[in-house]
Amino acid sequence: MAIKVLGLSLYGPLAASTRYRLSQYVPGLQQDGIDLEVIPLLGDEYVRKIGSGKKYPLANLAGDYGSRAARLFSQKKYDVAIVNAEIFPLLPGFIESQLLRIPYIYDFDDAFFLKYKMERFQRVSFFLKNKFKPVVSRAAAVLAGNHYLANYARPLNPYTYWLPTVVDTERYMPKPCKRQGVFTVGWIGSPSTSVYLSELVEPLMALGREGSVRFLVIGGHCAAIDGVEVVNLLWSEATEVEMINTFDVGVMPLFDDAWANGKCAFKLIQYMACGVPVVASAVGANKDVVNDDCGLLAMTPQAWLNALRCLRDDPALRNRFGDAARSRVQKMYSLQSTLPVMAETIKAVVAREKG
Repeated sequence: MAIKVLGLSLYGPLAASTRYRLSQYVPGLQQDGIDLEVIPLLGDEYVRKIGSGKKYPLANLAGDYGSRAARLFSQKKYDVAIVNAEIFPLLPGFIESQLLRIPYIYDFDDAFFLKYKMERFQRVSFFLKNKFKPVVSRAAAVLAGNHYLANYARPLNPYTYWLPTVVDTERYMPKPCKRQGVFTVGWIGSPSTSVYLSELVEPLMALGREGSVRFLVIGGHCAAIDGVEVVNLLWSEATEVEMINTFDVGVMPLFDDAWANGKCAFKLIQYMACGVPVVASAVGANKDVVNDDCGLLAMTPQAWLNALRCLRDDPALRNRFGDAARSRVQKMYSLQSTLPVMAETIKAVVAREKG
C-alpha cells in the first residue's frame, strides 16, 4: 500500500519554493510507492498580486486560512505531512507545532527563523521571534536547503538532513541558441530579490564603458544603467530554460547578511544546469555551489568587474566553466540525485512511527 503524504506548501505552484521543494518530487515518489499531494495555503492569485505590488483581499485571505483548517481536519487519512515554511503565518510556534496529529517533516529553504525578528514584524516579534524552535524540534525529520539552515536545525532536531533546492537536469539542459555578439550577463529571480541587483550597478557600468554589454533580467526589475542595455523580461516557466541559454554568464549577487546566508543558491543551480558559467557573491550557499572549476566568487565592485571582464574576454574559459558547472549540478544538485534522499526520509519517518 502506498504511503500517503500531505504536502503543506506556503504558496501555490507559481512560487519556486513549491515547485522545486515539493511538486517536482511527485512523479518520482509515486514510482517509489509514495503519493505526495501538495496543498498550498496561499494560491497563485496571491503570488501574482503580491508580486505585482497589489493588495490581496482580506476576505480571500480568510478563505485561504479556512480551507487549510478544513484540510487539517482530514489529516488522519495521510501517513505523514511535509510542512514547507509555515502552516499558518503569524501563528505562534507552540500552537502550530501541535496542529498536526500525524508525524511531519519540516522543510525550509530560507532563514524563516529570522522572519519574525525583522523590523517589519517588530509589533509581533515578542510573541513570534522564536516561533520555529518548537516547530523544528517536534518534527519527525527536517529537510534543510543548505548547510547554514541545517546548522540552525540540527541542535534542535537530530533527524536533520541536507536537501538542496535542485532542478531536473532532463529539463534544464544546455541548448544551442542564436547569439548577437553582445556580451550578455543574465539574472533570474523575483521582484522581492531584485534588491540585490544594486550590487551590480557599479561593475556593469564600468564594463559598459569598455564595450557592449547586455543585462538580461528575468522575473524582476532593474533600473537603467548607464552604458548597459538593460532588458527586463517577465518570467515564464515555458521560456526560462531558453532564456538562460542566451546568457554568457549567470550572476547571483547577495548582501552579506543573515537572511542572505540562508539563501540556497538556486539561481546558480539553474544557470549551471544549462552549462552557463557563473559569478556570485561569496555568501552562504553560493560558496558551496560554486567551485574553482565552474565559476568565480566576488564581494566588492572591483572583484565583480574583474570576474565579469575575465569571462567576457575568454570564451574558452566560459566553455570550460560551463561544462564543469553542468557536471557538478548533475552530480550534486539534480532532482535525480536528491529524490532518493526525499524518499528515504519519508520512509524512515513512517517506519519509526510504526516501530
